[in-house]
Amino acid sequence: MNFPLQTLFPAASRLMYGCMQLGGNWDSSSLSREQHQRAFAALDAAIEAGINCFDHADIYTLGKSEQVFGDYLRQAAIPREQLFIQSKCGIRLATATEPGYYDFSAGHIRQSVEASLQRLGCDYLDLLLLHRPDPLMQPAEVAAVFSELYQQGKVRAFGVSNMAWPQLQLLQQALDMPLVANQLEMSLANYHWLEEGILTGMPAGSDCHFSAGTVEYCQLHRIQLQAWGSLAQGVFSGGRFPRNDAEKATARLVQQLAGEYQKPAEAIVLAWLMRHPSAIQPVIGSCSVRRIQACQQATKVELSRAHWYALYTSIRAAALP
Repeated sequence: MNFPLQTLFPAASRLMYGCMQLGGNWDSSSLSREQHQRAFAALDAAIEAGINCFDHADIYTLGKSEQVFGDYLRQAAIPREQLFIQSKCGIRLATATEPGYYDFSAGHIRQSVEASLQRLGCDYLDLLLLHRPDPLMQPAEVAAVFSELYQQGKVRAFGVSNMAWPQLQLLQQALDMPLVANQLEMSLANYHWLEEGILTGMPAGSDCHFSAGTVEYCQLHRIQLQAWGSLAQGVFSGGRFPRNDAEKATARLVQQLAGEYQKPAEAIVLAWLMRHPSAIQPVIGSCSVRRIQACQQATKVELSRAHWYALYTSIRAAALP
């Protein structure tokens, strides 16, 4: 199966560990011993499960996520070249005097990368993603700072997060290097990235606004799709209660398939994403050692076409057109 990230990092794992929950609360408090222990246990579990790709953002727990990850790297003494580390920038959180907003200015991107590298204790990022679309983006300005960071050896590749294909295309035309990843919310619960294609030209699709063609554009241009929220907060695997009849029925089906494939429910949920030919890379963010180990089993499951469609039709609570 085509897995675009391996063109950057041949040893890249099919799963990526999302570090958003590391570092405790989103406040200015210092990292505690308990927070270090919790983060280290989760990262140990990810490494032991064969996961070598890690997702960060400058804003996660106000920088403490990257900080505790850097502490872990120093303690674990893992060679930097054995890991794929990416971070995101472009979101400015609200303050007492300003609203939250997005910022793709060269100064902010440059400053964010420098701060992330310092917290991580690394010389470079394998990949930098722009976190959410900035309506005030100047593509030429972004291109210039990307080129600067690349030439300085501080970032080896660039991508985006939460962008539709026209936004990708607009930015790409200004760059002299390819965008290599797009991180989107994709899961068995958030399946609208499929619906627009299925319902093309049909009145039933008028309420689907995922941005038609984004998945296909990424597939065509070898842009790695990364799925945040891939476990749907555990709604199908016991992490939380299903919110409606479709989720209840789908949770039961996931449990049934878990029995048939003799794998954990989390593995079935992720295998559903990974069965798609665009080679989606799920980003898992659980700090539970058990759940991380369960997720790893997804790499050993290939759902049959009938089972894949059974899950799809179950969550959409309707037969296909």
